[in-house]
Amino acid sequence: MSPPQAPAPLLFFNARLIDPASGCEMRGGVVTRDGIIAEVGETVREGDAPEGARAIDCAGDVVAPGLIDMQAFVGEPGAEHRETIASATLAAAAGGVTTLVSTSATLPPVDDPAVVDFVLRRARDTGRVRVLPMAALTKGCEGKEIAELGLLQQAGAIAFCDGARSVKNALVMRRALTYARDFDALVVHFAEDPDLGSGVMNEGEFAHRLGLSGVPREAEAIMLDRDMRLVALTGARYHAALVTTTLSLDALRKAKDEGLVVTCGTSINHLTLNENDIGDYRTFLKLKPPLRHEDERKALVGALSEGLIDVIVSDHDPQDVETKRLPFSEADSGAIGVETMLAAGLRLVHSGDVALMRLLAAMTSRPAEILGLPQGRLQKGAPADLVRFDPDAPFVVDPDALHSRSKNTPFDGAVLQGVVKATVVAGAVAYET
Repeated sequence: MSPPQAPAPLLFFNARLIDPASGCEMRGGVVTRDGIIAEVGETVREGDAPEGARAIDCAGDVVAPGLIDMQAFVGEPGAEHRETIASATLAAAAGGVTTLVSTSATLPPVDDPAVVDFVLRRARDTGRVRVLPMAALTKGCEGKEIAELGLLQQAGAIAFCDGARSVKNALVMRRALTYARDFDALVVHFAEDPDLGSGVMNEGEFAHRLGLSGVPREAEAIMLDRDMRLVALTGARYHAALVTTTLSLDALRKAKDEGLVVTCGTSINHLTLNENDIGDYRTFLKLKPPLRHEDERKALVGALSEGLIDVIVSDHDPQDVETKRLPFSEADSGAIGVETMLAAGLRLVHSGDVALMRLLAAMTSRPAEILGLPQGRLQKGAPADLVRFDPDAPFVVDPDALHSRSKNTPFDGAVLQGVVKATVVAGAVAYET
């Protein structure tokens, strides 16, 4: 079997180049060759196309590193009716995402090297963008017995998590962190006390008016406080998957000030929506953790702007009609988001709350640093994973036009700005309008 041909060279010129890794922004161009960035900068112009290259006039559009989404459910194995790797990666490419980190809570869970291999093979055969699987932290994602982290890492697992489940037992969590430390593996944990977190929306006045059971902020903060102490005890690398409250931000600030190797993410939904958006029991906005009060949302935006929050994730969680067209208390949690993550994030830029450089850093260079990836940089020699987008172009979110198999978008009918015009993965065009 002959090896696959390298993609033809590409030249993007007349572009607004943004490299969050270095903090540089300039007008110029990018040349890709053999899957890497061959040239980039102000001196790259229309006439610099190498032989056989395709030249693309960006007309002032932004060209930046492709986005890295650290939390997405890709459906396989076991939930192909909700999503497949093919559909998830097409949606990712349409949203400018070039690397998807898939969650482990599939059917069966990614707790065996054979399942890691399956995900990698399916991504190679059917995916449009890079897919890096997270493996289970505990067997079956049940929180009772730690998984074979070393073998899973050798098979290709990029990090370890139990999906949207917390490891309730502190001794099991301590052992998992100790084991992960010995392999220099990253533990990604969903911090929520499962007993306190048994409600269906944020606890408060609005939940009372809707007659729905609430999840207090303390459900997240108590588990995160415990985890910070265990990280101090073990010296492991720890990433809080989703932080949504000021209580959690306080705990993380203290941990970082003390020198612990901790990072955190939050979802684009929690940065741009609040509990009031649930309105008249809109189940597409039933999330886990739930959307919080507007004051909490503003605090998250401030923490993102200052760099306390490291990364933004889509928390892409497709659900089918049967699990969403139900009374709010009975519907499953989750929303799709990989295709709209960038455009929704640009709301924060257009409002003046977050600089474009900072927003892109939280979606590119910072997740690359945390995961130890060579992507996320618009620099010579880096992988040619790129996104071209117009940050000002408006569009209306039409669920039927989205590429995910499921249509449970919280932005149904919303007017967003930020149209992705091209996505390049390893020098090959994965999506183009």
